[in-house]
Amino acid sequence: VLLQGYDAIGQAQTGTGKTLAFGAPILNDMTRTGKINSLILTPTRELAVQVNDELVRIAKHTNAKLLPVYGGQPIDRQIRAIKRGVDIIVGTPGRVLDLIRRNVIDLQYINFLILDEGDEMLDMGFIGDIEAIIRASNKERQTMLFSATMPASIKKLAKRYMKPDAKHISVVRNVMTVPTVSQY
Repeated sequence: VLLQGYDAIGQAQTGTGKTLAFGAPILNDMTRTGKINSLILTPTRELAVQVNDELVRIAKHTNAKLLPVYGGQPIDRQIRAIKRGVDIIVGTPGRVLDLIRRNVIDLQYINFLILDEGDEMLDMGFIGDIEAIIRASNKERQTMLFSATMPASIKKLAKRYMKPDAKHISVVRNVMTVPTVSQY
């Protein structure tokens, strides 16, 4: 579905491979233009680092340049790295919005916008930041929203900012996947 270019809502529990599910298609379809190609929003700095590290592993045979951006780290270093050229940014809404307002990040040309753990971001009160980021993004982008649950606020966000033919993919299990998955 993602390789076909559809906007998508992916509903699955933690540990089911959501990062690979969006990472492989964006790396597959990425063309290096010197501008930011993809933005991945995560609710916490820990998840931003985790997603970035996983994408670095997935992208090891590509020339993709990735950068995690989040509060608690010196913004000057992040600004310098972005100005040197980055293909994929993985960040928290607050820091990404700060970088947009400083005219460091330009999302007019992004091809992919991913909201990872969407329900957590909304629970943490990031709805205003997320909407501001989406409004600053390329209107022709492919949007992917990943969430463990599908509360009304997620459905409303998806309806407002995703294309009408967006696909909803749900992986629901009776047993949580994490204890049964070996990662290496």
